[in-house]
Parts: sequence; C-alpha cells; structure tokens
Amino acid sequence: MSLFKKLFGSKQKQEASGTGTDQRGKFMPEIKLPTDEKFTINFKKNGGKFLYCDSIEEIYDCFNSILSENNWTQEQVCCIDSKLSTTFQKYNFSKSNTCQNATLLLSPCENLVADNGAILISSNQIKESKLNDLPDNFIIFATTSQLVDTIGEGLRGIKNKNKNQIPTNITTIKHFSIKEENDFLTYGSSSKNLYLLLLEDL
Repeated sequence: MSLFKKLFGSKQKQEASGTGTDQRGKFMPEIKLPTDEKFTINFKKNGGKFLYCDSIEEIYDCFNSILSENNWTQEQVCCIDSKLSTTFQKYNFSKSNTCQNATLLLSPCENLVADNGAILISSNQIKESKLNDLPDNFIIFATTSQLVDTIGEGLRGIKNKNKNQIPTNITTIKHFSIKEENDFLTYGSSSKNLYLLLLEDL
C-alpha cells in the first residue's frame, strides 16, 4: 500500500476521465476516500510535515535529514518512550524524562486520525506531561497500521489494548504550525511544529 501512489494516482485518474467532483451533481453522495488518503490530505491541511518510509533504514535517513535541516543536534532530542529509545539506540538523546531543556521530542503515538488529520497520544507516550510543557518541535514515529477513521475508533483501540490499565492524559495534536496560536479558532489548543515519520507495515 503506497499512500503517495494512491493520493496522486487517484487525482490523475480523475483528471483523465473527467469525473472529478466538479462533474458530480450536488445531490450525489460524497465520495468516501480511503483512510490513508483522507489522513494525508487533512494532516497536510493542518500544517504537518509528512515523510513516508518503506524501511527502518529510510526512517533513520529521514530523521537525520530533519536534524540537519533544522540544525538540531542529537543531544537536543528528548525521547521519553523506552521502546522507541531502543529503536533509535544508536543516537545520543537527552536522558531527561521531562524534556525540560530539549528542543525536540521524538515520540510514538496511539493512532493517526483520518477524519481531522490529528495525532492521538496518551500517557503511554508522554507520561503525565502537558503538551504546553513539552518542546515546540515534535517528530512522531508511527506505522500505517495505526491509521483509524475517527477519534472514537482510536479510543476504542486504546481501551482494548490496555484492558488492565487504561492510560490517562489522552489528547490529540492537530495544529502543526506555531503561528496558528494567534488564530482564535485554535485558542486553548497547543500547536506543535510536527514531522511525521510513517513506516509502512501492512
């Protein structure tokens, strides 16, 4: 499954056949997009930066490129999640669990929500830290199997995976441009400069 092939391929087919949304009557039902395509469109609309990878080596290459592009060092990266720290064990990250002096948080997530292009996270990833207390810059590591259509579906998944102890501090990040904080529509939400490293696992 290639998100980019689906996304760009479907547009080309529409243009070639002339059956885009402009040709549809106003009473026709809306075309239901695949979950991955819908997430990609909404995530980019929210200002997120998206890197699709076929292998863990590609993930490392993209991660290095992000650090280089922003002049960030490995020591400025905080990774609270122990499993992800193991995946990125060749890097020299900040050892602090609070990310107090870090520039960047590297984190997994619970789910990627297609309906609004949001990232669903919980105490499994960020402990009891509030979003405002975490760095302004996030790199989220996720897999294609974590894509869900709605927040409700994501919450049910969290409940099913954690039957013994449901995580706390469940929240979504859906504004990925720091300047948006001045917009009254995003008042009270925490905007993050966010990169998504998405690994194909289906």
